Amino acid sequence: MIYNDTCPICAREVAGYKRAARRDALPIAFRGLSEGDLARYGLTTRDAARRFHVMEDGRLVDGIDAFALLWDRMPRLRWLERLVRLPVVAPVARVLYDHAAAPALYALHRRRVRRGAARRIA
Repeated sequence: MIYNDTCPICAREVAGYKRAARRDALPIAFRGLSEGDLARYGLTTRDAARRFHVMEDGRLVDGIDAFALLWDRMPRLRWLERLVRLPVVAPVARVLYDHAAAPALYALHRRRVRRGAARRIA
């Protein structure tokens, strides 16, 4: 999973995923955009900062589909995957993520970068 580890909101959410993965001994790797070498995944730093990504079996998935893929791999969050895949919910979730959440988080990221405050959050 590739995420913006300089975003306080993203880092907090992923910290929960990391705890769950450790607790359930799940084979999920987490890679922040500040860790470099994103080109091997076919991403630029800008791409990685703009959207949430999951790599599975050599396939890069982003946005709501990436969240759904991650949630499907986490037993306690499978209900979320099922929810965002429902015919009525899926298009709404996609629009909300693509046109509201992702752009807002990316705008905050650009602001942190401009201010010199975009640092990796542990």
